[in-house]
Amino acid sequence: MRVRPLTFAALAVAAGLSLTACQNDDAGTGQSDSSSASTVSSGATVSSSGGGSDAGSSDQSGAKDSTGTSSTTSSGGTSSGGTGAAAGTGSNANAKAGMCRTDGLEITAKDNTIDGDPDGTVVVELTNGSGSDCTISGYAGVDLKTNAGTLSAKRTGRQATSVVLKNGKSIDFPINYPLNKSGGSGVRITGLVVTPPNETKSVTLTWPGAATLPVTDGSGSPVTVGPVGSSGQGG
Repeated sequence: MRVRPLTFAALAVAAGLSLTACQNDDAGTGQSDSSSASTVSSGATVSSSGGGSDAGSSDQSGAKDSTGTSSTTSSGGTSSGGTGAAAGTGSNANAKAGMCRTDGLEITAKDNTIDGDPDGTVVVELTNGSGSDCTISGYAGVDLKTNAGTLSAKRTGRQATSVVLKNGKSIDFPINYPLNKSGGSGVRITGLVVTPPNETKSVTLTWPGAATLPVTDGSGSPVTVGPVGSSGQGG
């Protein structure tokens, strides 16, 4: 009779130990699940940070996505700025040419009078020898040196256009003046002074036209100059 209760007691103790072990296993499993959930949550955060628009639908993930997008946009802005700088560099290479300067121009003059014309014509040629393209437009300054003093040419008033003068290329303009048909000695021309458009530095050339001008009443210059690029009779 005493042996049987001990057996029941032993069974009860064994059952208790088994139940405790199961509870411990469940607790361990719960901790493991919690750890896994934590790992998944951590993975979602990484995905949200690097995934852009593929991130989760929660507001928090959306905020992180917004931050990531902002960073990408900023990075894109930097890239765009770099492209702009590169484009600027390209634009500089193709930028508008600077103004033609006297020191970069070879300036010559020749008689271009045609028999039968009522007036004489001298054409002044400007050749770009600067080594790079330059822009030229408007009227050159023209002064005739004479034995009676300096005579400045009057502009014809024709429309002037801007021209890009390629390196090594030439452009010209006309000077028109009255021929001395009076039979008198007239006014003797001793030299030609040319100042390119938008410049202050002049060059002095030998006058290639008729040797004299008719004497005038001094009411105005009988000599006219046309804009650059308009050479020919009549200005």
